[in-house]
Amino acid sequence: MARDLTPGTGVRRGRLRVYLGSAPGVGKTYRMLDEARRRQERGADVVVGYIECHGRRHTEGMLTGLEILPRIQRSYRDAEFEEMDLDAVLTRRPGVVLVDELAHTNIPGGRNAKRWQDVEELLAVGIDVISTVNVQHLESLNDVVQKITGIPQRETVPDEVVRRADQIELVDMAPQALRRRMAHGNVYKAEKVDAALSNYFRVGNLTALRELALLWVAGRVDEGLRDYRAAHSIDRVWETRERVVVALTGGPEGETLIRRAARIADRTAGGELLAVHVSRSDGLAGASSGALAQQRQLVETLGGSYHVVVGDDIPTALLAFARAHDATQLVLGTSRRGRINRFLTGPGNGQTTIDASEDIDVHMVTHEFTGRGRLLPKLGRRHSRRRTIAGFASGLLVPALLTAVLSQFHHQLNLTTDALIFQLGVVAVALLGGAVSAVVAAVIASVLLNYFFIPPVHTLTIGETNNMVALLVFAAVALAVSTVVDHAGRLTARAARATAEAETLSTLAGSVLRGADALPALLEKSRTAFGMDSVALLDSVTGETIARRDGGGDGVGGEVTEVAVGERAVLVLTGRRLPAADQRVLTAFAAHVAAALERDRLAVVAAEIEPIKAADRMRTALLAAVSHDLRTPLAVALASVGSLRSPDVEFSPEDQAELLATADESLVKLTRLVDNLLDMSRLQAGALTLHVAPTPLEDVLLRAMDSLPEPYAPIQPLDLDTAPAVLADPPLLERVLANVITNALRYNAPGAPVLVTASHHADQVEIRVIDRGPGIAPEDRDRVFLPFQRLGDTDNTTGVGLGLALSRGLAEAMGGSLEVEDTPGGGTTMLLTLPAAPEEQSGEPGSAQLERSADR
Repeated sequence: MARDLTPGTGVRRGRLRVYLGSAPGVGKTYRMLDEARRRQERGADVVVGYIECHGRRHTEGMLTGLEILPRIQRSYRDAEFEEMDLDAVLTRRPGVVLVDELAHTNIPGGRNAKRWQDVEELLAVGIDVISTVNVQHLESLNDVVQKITGIPQRETVPDEVVRRADQIELVDMAPQALRRRMAHGNVYKAEKVDAALSNYFRVGNLTALRELALLWVAGRVDEGLRDYRAAHSIDRVWETRERVVVALTGGPEGETLIRRAARIADRTAGGELLAVHVSRSDGLAGASSGALAQQRQLVETLGGSYHVVVGDDIPTALLAFARAHDATQLVLGTSRRGRINRFLTGPGNGQTTIDASEDIDVHMVTHEFTGRGRLLPKLGRRHSRRRTIAGFASGLLVPALLTAVLSQFHHQLNLTTDALIFQLGVVAVALLGGAVSAVVAAVIASVLLNYFFIPPVHTLTIGETNNMVALLVFAAVALAVSTVVDHAGRLTARAARATAEAETLSTLAGSVLRGADALPALLEKSRTAFGMDSVALLDSVTGETIARRDGGGDGVGGEVTEVAVGERAVLVLTGRRLPAADQRVLTAFAAHVAAALERDRLAVVAAEIEPIKAADRMRTALLAAVSHDLRTPLAVALASVGSLRSPDVEFSPEDQAELLATADESLVKLTRLVDNLLDMSRLQAGALTLHVAPTPLEDVLLRAMDSLPEPYAPIQPLDLDTAPAVLADPPLLERVLANVITNALRYNAPGAPVLVTASHHADQVEIRVIDRGPGIAPEDRDRVFLPFQRLGDTDNTTGVGLGLALSRGLAEAMGGSLEVEDTPGGGTTMLLTLPAAPEEQSGEPGSAQLERSADR
């Protein structure tokens, strides 16, 4: 913990306080500064190591009166950045230091890559730290946040770093309140508000992030509560949250118990459902693995979690699990044993659990199987019919044969030796035929031992008391030994069966995980595991075959075994007759098949929905773009024309020309944006028709340059005259080059030229547009080609972020590609690759036009 001594130094480790924000802009930095001012008023030595106010005036006002340590300047990619001066903080050695943005990645040049590593150094020397982090930067939630918001978070902090904090305070705000703060300009600058509200800060996104933050903090609170109870040896349950544990045996009553427990858990907000199965330590539990698999699936469907614990004392194991998870209620099913069985064997697991439950409420749920158990367990045949008959025969013959042999040595052997030899014969019969055969052998052996070997012989009378006791002991030991031997044999057979089942199910799981298609793998494994001729999965409603696997047999005249797979399918096996034990394992196979079938169905549904989702995302982004980015040029054009039409103002010819030029420029920009939007929509719909012809690059580049606004830097074409013509649609290729060059001009270094070069490789022509700007990180190179992305832009008036996306789409429609490369020495190179025109056509630009539909 943070209050412990730092290992090897004897220095008290500093305390860490973290303000965890559910989203950017909820006020965590403000709360951190408020806490710093309170501590300063109480006399604490507080300094500001690093604070990022993002231009928010209320947050900046909280810095008044606080000592701010100077930051260190670092250069990176020809730009200057400010970072926390770790050495300055260590030299100053304050009592408390404020370090904002715990997940921040430091600029290369310092000794730590991450800011949380700087914080660890400060804590190690005894400096208390107050820091902030947003929930989307927690490592364990990174992928979840990306799925919710669609935006990857490259800066993360390990959860363990935040969990080790002495205090974690959640800074939360209702989504509507946060959006109002943004609309009032209290979070971002005005030009960024519309885009933020329509993208990351949608109500659904903020609600999901808020729930993630609450759940993460609740888990941290649970950990702290468990640690406190363990440290203070508190065994009693603290009912801080309703947790319901349902005990499963794999019996038919399991579904009833699960649904009842789920209803109990749903009665209170935040209720949690946990299902537990107690498995014997020897692994020989008689529970149906198939039934448990189906019950586990039901538990997870209802939002609960499934657990397996090992223990021979079921009540003790159940209560230990419940107390370890701080459960408040335990759900058990009433006993399936009959009344006579309960009377003979005493209280069952349910009553024992109730007696020892103490402060855990135990619910005994009745079900339709209550009291339907058998008085005695059914004696299933452990051996084949032939071996059973041989066992009974040996029970009759072995004592007789031993009597005949021992009679020949009657004078050399005493009664003790005779009894031990008979004992050995009974054990042999038990091994061969089981307990019943051994009992027959023990009774016959007792009679023969009395008649032929106990004086007076050849009578059933026993002359001496000790001989009578010896005979009774012999009979008792023979029965006991035969029972133990038979029981050991049964356990051995059951262990072998359990091992075989486990290996089969393990192999099944492995084949499913390794296979590309789970359903055929499951069917083939089912056929081979049970030695069947064929296995088919049929639709239980229509009877149609969903999947089938055949073996070497013809499948004619074989036994048919059917098992239900979910609600709409049935698994049909043809071949040998399956014993009951194999059918139990087959139920587990059916559960896996049902899961695989459902997974395949969901995959098909997901594939069908994906185009709809893509279209919806495009529609949403289009609406956002139209509502924001197209508004500016339209507003400027309307304002210019409205001013010219106003009768109240007399404009000079120069002013009129300027207003007309402004309106014309805005309308041209608006036309270009609308054209991009329409072309992107046609590409998405596959409705754009291309007229492909041999096209010289020089002519297209000149027309593209004429369509550009005033360039920020000169454009230098190189080697275009030596490159062959390309197969392309000339107007669309002009659009592609114009968009790519405009993008290069926007990010190019001041004064540096933008180079356009071409080279010929085999049947491809490579066109490179080279700038000397800041470049694009490798992880962002695919993002720049997504619609409505303006990576790194700070200006929302320059377009809707369709230029590169449309350019790549048009390039691919013409049979080419558009990729990003690094420019040697710094910058970005856009590589446009197009097919070269055949030599016999390259001199006739207007001939042999090809029409191609741009299907995507």
